[in-house]
Amino acid sequence: MYQRVPTMEEDVTAKVDHAKSRYPFCIVWTPIPVISWLLPFIGHMGIATSRGVIRDFAGPYYVSEDNMAFGAPTRYWKLDPAKALSGADGWDKGVAEASTIYNGRIHNLCCDNCHSHVATALNLMTYDGKTNWNMVNLCFFMLFRGHYVSVARFVKSWLPSLVLVVLIVTLSVVL
Repeated sequence: MYQRVPTMEEDVTAKVDHAKSRYPFCIVWTPIPVISWLLPFIGHMGIATSRGVIRDFAGPYYVSEDNMAFGAPTRYWKLDPAKALSGADGWDKGVAEASTIYNGRIHNLCCDNCHSHVATALNLMTYDGKTNWNMVNLCFFMLFRGHYVSVARFVKSWLPSLVLVVLIVTLSVVL
């Protein structure tokens, strides 16, 4: 059941706290082993409540809370709750309703996945006046507007891809 949470003005915990893994009003992202090594812009996505609690569609019939399927976020994109219909309340309702919907869905890696869960939440809250959020535009927004949590998590995101490219180039030169 939905419970009202304080607005950003009422709640001092609305600040991002990397140490506690709290990302209020944020979309978060982390790499998926092997898939992100090959295509570093593809990864696992979640959306946080006004309190910073991360919800992510982690598998069939399961939306996790504060335990992302592939580890702690490496990137986050902070959004403005005032752009959600009904502000912070609308944000939390959108996240809660999307999570309820996805708790009843089968996970499909290509079509109905964690990105779709986040898009559904944004569509339900009519974020930025839009109801056409989808996995593709979320991927690009995260790629170009997302911030890295730390240098170490930047390295976690890109090092495997870099090693793979260096290995391929080295092998192609040697052979």
